[in-house]
Amino acid sequence: MVTIKCRGITFSNIQAVIFDKDGTLEDSQEFLRLLGMKRSRLADAQIPGVGEPLQMAFGIEGSSLDPTGLLAVGSRRENEIVAAGYIAETGRGWLESLSIARRAFDEADEMFKHSAVSPLFVGSLEVLKYLSSAGLKLGILSAATTEAVQKFVKHHALADFIQLEMGVDSTVHKPDPKLFLQACEKLGVNPAATLMVGDSAGDIQMGKNAGAAGCIGICWGNAQVSHLEKADVAIASLDEMIIVAD
Repeated sequence: MVTIKCRGITFSNIQAVIFDKDGTLEDSQEFLRLLGMKRSRLADAQIPGVGEPLQMAFGIEGSSLDPTGLLAVGSRRENEIVAAGYIAETGRGWLESLSIARRAFDEADEMFKHSAVSPLFVGSLEVLKYLSSAGLKLGILSAATTEAVQKFVKHHALADFIQLEMGVDSTVHKPDPKLFLQACEKLGVNPAATLMVGDSAGDIQMGKNAGAAGCIGICWGNAQVSHLEKADVAIASLDEMIIVAD
């Protein structure tokens, strides 16, 4: 058991820490923005006029991506359904709309499948090593697919520190607490002795509803953001997680 302190908030008897991936460990904003733009343009090529509203729905505005938006926090399936909804507004049937959205997403994924993996946020690797060396079990629970999480872990050589590589591959999505409970079960730890670290309100809500030991919100460079107000503590860098002697 380990005691962790963040900005004056203490979490005692911790067995494990579960991290979100995008926006928490991985600086993926630019990749996601480009992926969302490609998806919307491919959809627009099939159904002219839906591209711009789709970008707005994804949370894309010029060169920036809304960290609370659909693309940043939603699963692929959730993004597909929203895209299909915009397509359906043009008069297409629902099944046809889903098919068109899925085709655009598949084509975009194919175009980006050999793209470089987004970098880790500076200092993240050192924090993972630091926490692991203290005997904590570490896991990743992402809204991306498990395959994407595995690719991320392999590319950055994190397997020595990460014991759980888990994404969303079913109809259960964040913030459903079942995901956190499943992650804890796979790690072999008690949810009440496990911290959740994430950059979205969904991560925080999921952890709290699952009975996590604590929920740490992160917004790199600026912890004073409204979407993390329900976190037990918000930090601007992972190195604010400090292990203290019992």
